Amino acid sequence: MKTVISSKNFPMNDALKERIESKLGKFEKYFSKDSIANVMVSKQKDLNKIEVTFKAGGTLFRAEALSDDVNSSLDKVEDKLFTQITRFKSKLQNKYKNNRDIIFQELPDKSSEEHEDDFVIAKTKEFELRPMSPEEAILQMELLNHDFFIFMNTETGKVNVIYTRKNGHYGLINPKY
Repeated sequence: MKTVISSKNFPMNDALKERIESKLGKFEKYFSKDSIANVMVSKQKDLNKIEVTFKAGGTLFRAEALSDDVNSSLDKVEDKLFTQITRFKSKLQNKYKNNRDIIFQELPDKSSEEHEDDFVIAKTKEFELRPMSPEEAILQMELLNHDFFIFMNTETGKVNVIYTRKNGHYGLINPKY
């Protein structure tokens, strides 16, 4: 597994890089050598944030954590990733039966107390997809008091999603076909 470490507003040192590689090295037995782990270490106000994204074949595993101490953030991210991987083991196994990117026999089974959560679609909604600019979509989203809005982008002719980010800014999802 390849690990790519980058930082933003954070002084990176060799000791931290080694600790990150050591922590993420524990996951190597679950993924092929072609898998990639992207790590972003950043400083946000007085907190340290670590984001880790594993890319294994067509599957992404992602976790992030904020805390006063960067080592604490790293420990939290490690725990979150391990929980994700073990929680969805059987669903991933069913989807990727012959996949070589995830090594299922190395993944531990969930404890017998925990039951497998099924994905439940609680509500289905249909609506008219209207052509509009991203700015119009933001206005419509705000008027509806929603966190996201799906629309046909007049600039690209594609279906897009506009959403509110945690920092209060907006994000635009423009799919590749």
